Amino acid sequence: MSKKTVVSVELLCSKCRQKVMKLIGAIEGITSVVLDPSKNTATVIGEADPVKIIKQVRKFKRSAMIVSIGPPKEEKKDDKSVSSQVHIHSLPKICQGCDVWYMVGADYHICSIL
Repeated sequence: MSKKTVVSVELLCSKCRQKVMKLIGAIEGITSVVLDPSKNTATVIGEADPVKIIKQVRKFKRSAMIVSIGPPKEEKKDDKSVSSQVHIHSLPKICQGCDVWYMVGADYHICSIL
């Protein structure tokens, strides 16, 4: 039976969104994933176990929590409502949590002979 699972997760940048989408998409039994960066939620519809979803998301973002679990609602598709629901959010390229810095010591040599 298909379920609608809403997961609270920080979606600070486009890299965060991409990584969370990839992790959730790897789970079997998922039919759709909708990320909402304004509410910091991921809505997952499918037959996947909510515990598996949380385990996958916590591999990347440790603060992920389940907000709600329930049956998916059938939405009526109107041309006017679909066009009014389209929002384009501009997110920073990389947030501070996704930014990776490498430190190299002073005695580091590129040449392996030395």
